[in-house]
Amino acid sequence: MELNDKQRKLDQRYLRMAQIWAENSYCQRRQVGALVVKDKMIISDGYNGTPSGFENVCEDENNVTKPYVLHAEANAITKLARSSNNSDGSTLYVTASPCIECAKLIIQAGIKRVVYGEKYRLTDGIDLLKRAGIEVVYMECK
Repeated sequence: MELNDKQRKLDQRYLRMAQIWAENSYCQRRQVGALVVKDKMIISDGYNGTPSGFENVCEDENNVTKPYVLHAEANAITKLARSSNNSDGSTLYVTASPCIECAKLIIQAGIKRVVYGEKYRLTDGIDLLKRAGIEVVYMECK
């Protein structure tokens, strides 16, 4: 088995794990999960939701996402700040394509690779990651 095939299979597994992690989200409109992996170890995880200590309700009465809801990537990256791990050279697996705000966090966190499983109509986050020299891989969630 060649390395690329082995890496592709690993990527699929981690992306499936991120999908399962997304099920922890209380958001009704969309559940997103993220894992940060370094040296084949999951060093952080996240899903979209409200900040710690807030009610677990992501949408208002009009089914609009509340402005303070954190994205899965932001939750995973900020969780690293409270741990002894760092994300230099790691891979982020996320079930949905990163937005531009999350792309900025990904760049600053030293993440070198992003594997995502669902395209979004806006591509500004993906475009920024590529501009920063981060390897971006789209892989359909299975």
